[in-house]
This record gives sequence, C-alpha cells and structure tokens, in this order.
Amino acid sequence: MDSTTRPVAVITGATRGIGLAIARDLADTHHLVIGGRSADSVGPVVAGFPSAEGFVADLADGGPGGSLETALSELVPRLGRVDVLVHSAALLGAGSVAELDPATWSEVLAVNVVAVAGITRALLPALRSAEGLVLMVNSGSGLVASAGSGLYCASKFALRALADALREEERPHGVRVTSLHPGRVDTDMQHELVAFEGGDYDPSRYLRVESVVRAARLAIDAAPDAAIEMVSVRPRGR
Repeated sequence: MDSTTRPVAVITGATRGIGLAIARDLADTHHLVIGGRSADSVGPVVAGFPSAEGFVADLADGGPGGSLETALSELVPRLGRVDVLVHSAALLGAGSVAELDPATWSEVLAVNVVAVAGITRALLPALRSAEGLVLMVNSGSGLVASAGSGLYCASKFALRALADALREEERPHGVRVTSLHPGRVDTDMQHELVAFEGGDYDPSRYLRVESVVRAARLAIDAAPDAAIEMVSVRPRGR
C-alpha cells in the first residue's frame, strides 16, 4: 500500500520527538511523508515504516532556489491528496533579548513560522482535495511568554496567529486547522531547555510524548462534521 491507496500524512520534524511519535502512531493506516533535515536522519525512519517516503529539507533555507523550495518542487507533484499535514519541526532559540543576535532570530522564525506557511501554501491544493487537516504543534509558549524565551515564544505566538488566519481562510474549502499546545514534554528539546536553565532533568515532571500523540489524535480522528480548533495539554503535576 502507498500514497495511492492510503490516506497521506506529511509530517515535518518526523525524525525525533513528537513528530516521530505521531508518525509511529499513523504508520499502520497512512502513507507517511517523513520530513527531516538530512537524508541520514530521514532514511532509517522511512525504512522502518510499511508505507513511507522522505522529505529532506533545511527549513531555514527557504528562499528562491533553496533547500525547501527544491524539496517541495519534487514532493508536491507526487501527492494528489494530503489528509494530514503535521508541522512538528521547530527550533528552541533559548536566550534573552539582550543575548540573541538578529541571525538567530531570523533562523528560528524561518523554521518555526515562515517554513510552516510555505509548506502549507504548497500543499493546499492537495489538502483541499482531501478536505484534510493541518495540525500545528505549538506550545504552552504560544499562549504565555516568559523571560529567557522571548524568541521561541514570539515564534509560537506567530504560529498561533497563522493557524487562526488559515483556519478562517480555509473553512470554505473544507480544510480544518488545529493548534496543539503541549506543555513541557519529555523530548530532546526539553533536555536542551533544562540544560539552558541549569536545572536537573526529571522526566516525571513532563508530559510523555504519547500523551501529546493522544491529544493530536483527538483532532485527527474528529468526525467529519467537527473541527478541533485548539487543544492545550499540560503536565498534570503532583
């Protein structure tokens, strides 16, 4: 079975963390398009699924003739429909406004916002054909900002605005748009953040990736008459 017989799920950031977990959850029923930055990281993931192909691109390189444009020009003609588009790729960019230089701001915003818009735009005809779902993996940082995370929060606030605008634009075309806002999750990015904060890593304080996947499934499995527009899932605490 392949993209001609299965529903299609395109997932960025699918080589680790939440993106990989969503890919594993969909693997039995969907043809997967596994997005990642390098062929070395994407290849082994693709090989582990019954129906999958790679989408290799540096999402920060989104200008004319860049890595992302080239990858999309090869991918889009192959996909007649996209049932689920999951935007999971993201950069952290931890640091204060005083510390972070403009180049870092540009790179994080390019990956976390601009590439999301560009990929969605390129796949909209296929999403409309399937009356599909765009699932944007946002963050609690897309709802509340905090010191030391201004860049990441700015990118996630912008991603929420993008989701809200896209949702209204695509209602007439049958495309649903969900913002998924996990709290702190036990992932590689969380290790990076805790190291930046100088704390001790205690996985019991964070959401399991599987809990985020279950929240994503709420949107993916919604009945045809329903749209799950925003989901916030946070660690329960003790």
